[in-house]
Amino acid sequence: MEISKVSPLMNVYQTRRIQWRERTLLILAGLFILLNQIGLVIVQNRSIVAMWPVVVWAGCAIGLHMVANQRLPHRDPLLMPAMLLLAGWGLNLIHRLLPTFADRQAYSVIFSVVVVTGLMYLPSDLLWLRRYRYTWLILGLILLGATILRGVNPAFAGGPRLWLGVAGVFYQPSELVKLLLTVFLASYLTDHWVTLRYDVFRIGRVRLPSLGFLAPMLLMWGVCVVILVWQRDLGTATIFFVIFMLMLYLASGQWIILVTAALLFVGAMVVAYQTFSVVALRVNIWLDPFGGNAPDNQSFQLVQSLIAVASGRVLGQGIGQGVPTFIPVVHSDLVFAAIAEEWGLIGVVGLVVPLLVIVLRGLRVAMKSQHRPFAAFMAAGLSIMLGIQSLLIMGGSLRLVPLTGVTLPFVSYGGSSLLTSFVAGGLLLILSEESEA
Repeated sequence: MEISKVSPLMNVYQTRRIQWRERTLLILAGLFILLNQIGLVIVQNRSIVAMWPVVVWAGCAIGLHMVANQRLPHRDPLLMPAMLLLAGWGLNLIHRLLPTFADRQAYSVIFSVVVVTGLMYLPSDLLWLRRYRYTWLILGLILLGATILRGVNPAFAGGPRLWLGVAGVFYQPSELVKLLLTVFLASYLTDHWVTLRYDVFRIGRVRLPSLGFLAPMLLMWGVCVVILVWQRDLGTATIFFVIFMLMLYLASGQWIILVTAALLFVGAMVVAYQTFSVVALRVNIWLDPFGGNAPDNQSFQLVQSLIAVASGRVLGQGIGQGVPTFIPVVHSDLVFAAIAEEWGLIGVVGLVVPLLVIVLRGLRVAMKSQHRPFAAFMAAGLSIMLGIQSLLIMGGSLRLVPLTGVTLPFVSYGGSSLLTSFVAGGLLLILSEESEA
């Protein structure tokens, strides 16, 4: 009898504690975004009307927090503040770097928050995702196929045609397919992970999964990668490869998969370097951006990124004091360099920390959901997706890896990327509710 009386009280206490922690972090994030925008308004001598991004952000944060209090009372209290901090900072940056596109980014933030809110009203066990795995993947393949046939590039006439447009609104299907592939892999591995671990054949001491088990998964994954390579969307193809191999390793626990993945990746890079001019160009730029191996000064983007990062030093040039607009496509591909220039090392740390929070808390959800394999694989896959994408773009900006053209989750300009990041974060929120329940 005592337990039944105490448990509801403890439940209320835990719920209020979660709400208080999340609310406190949201207030701190809001103060940062407010002060950031005030600094930009003062430096650029704008009117008070230029404070509208803060109002948009505050409305989204309050609305999402209130719905989450109702629908996900036991959620992880760190995920939402980290997501919204990055999105708000991104809105500040777009308003500073490309003011004419700031309203589009604001619409994308609002739409993404509305979509996440809608997800919270769907069954939280996410069985609606698991049951229709082939439907979701076939939908993704159809979208990729449509991009090959009817794809456009709204920004550059000669660039890769990776977008589909309807009534002047453009969406990049490969962003959605990242989510759909993760759902498919999580669902497939949930049904077959026992087989993967125990139905193996041996070559000496090496244990390998049954080819019959791997064939459907390899086929679906291979088709996606081939289509992406055909479209020259090599950054997304790399993300697909890493998601696939790491999720396969998590399901099997066999180190040989990681070794095989490394060998396959190196081999694929060698073949791609010899086959695709765009890969050869990016590798040459990466190896020697100052040496002139890239024709027509095409290393200019990376060189300017490195100069921007170096000029930021520890404390940065100051809000609105740098010249990141010298970097081509800085608002999308190299927004990390813009932050490093004006905020310095402190800003870089401030950017990396919330990204790490999202990835690590997502992996924590996966660890706590081991009794529910689908939730565990989903949380792990989504965390890997966001983590690898962040590493690729930050590493490219610092010349640690070749530039791949992927965007920085939650921060870079682009409705497709922003929506995908928010949906991934929203699913992690829902999964965290289930893991704590």
